[in-house]
Amino acid sequence: MEIRTPKTHKAKRVLEKRAPKLVENGKKTLILHGTKTSATLSAVLMELYRLKKGGAIKYSRRNENIRPFESGGETSLEFFSQKTDCSIFAYGSHTKKRPDNLVLGRMYDHHVYDLIEVGIENFKSLLSFSYDKKIAPHEGSKPFICFTGEGFENVPELKQLKEVLTDLFRGEVVENLNLTGLDRAYICTAISPTKVFLTHCAIKLKKSGTIVPRIELVEVGPSMDLVIRRNRLPNDGLRKEAMKSSKDKPKKKLKNVDQDDVLGKRGRIFIPEQEIGKKPLPDKSKGVKRERREGKLKKNKEEGSASKKQKESE
Repeated sequence: MEIRTPKTHKAKRVLEKRAPKLVENGKKTLILHGTKTSATLSAVLMELYRLKKGGAIKYSRRNENIRPFESGGETSLEFFSQKTDCSIFAYGSHTKKRPDNLVLGRMYDHHVYDLIEVGIENFKSLLSFSYDKKIAPHEGSKPFICFTGEGFENVPELKQLKEVLTDLFRGEVVENLNLTGLDRAYICTAISPTKVFLTHCAIKLKKSGTIVPRIELVEVGPSMDLVIRRNRLPNDGLRKEAMKSSKDKPKKKLKNVDQDDVLGKRGRIFIPEQEIGKKPLPDKSKGVKRERREGKLKKNKEEGSASKKQKESE
């Protein structure tokens, strides 16, 4: 492959932004349509885009060359991932053998890391729920993600689905969080080893008489059943490489500060240009007046003494 070097400063900044970091940016989601999609699946993809608005990119054009589970069928998918810098994707397709089919997957270094295929059943759109619009979740807010059921700890397919859904909905990783900013929750319930109920709820905080408020959940949609069909786990080598993390914490760079082995820590100070010609002189008018008075008195004395001498000589 031809390696292209950036020719402009803007392209260089884009490449630096996409380069590997100690603390990665938030994961963006790529939403794609297959050769054929049903009305239900199109609505699911649109609802996912609304839930991830601000952190998702949606393509509405049909893609015939994408077949994630087939060899060579992920080439176009990896190209779109590199183009949009997305590390999670949702691919929807509809066939007679697999109706309302949704493939969720993660990317590592813009290559397919793992895949899980689910079927959509009992889908209810956001518009089918009636609730007070004042409690509607805000765009880009951090969610609670709740997984209920022993299957998420025991069944390998459900464990993988749990990891993928967590990466899909959690957004950016933060250290501190304001409790009042939590206004949504995703509830995932394992009904059976191959079926999960997923719903989206709004969080309503009420007074409880203590510091911690009482939480009520109001279902705002969408909701659906996810039936697991196929999955593909990453091999051990790829998993080990993707799970590597640096022990060094990123240090905040200090401007105009250098470290020298001999002189130690040195800093540079920039002094603004001194415009001496434009600088106003200090006002010393009182001193000038006093000097003028003294000069006049001295001159008068000299004139007086000179006139006396002239009279005496006459």
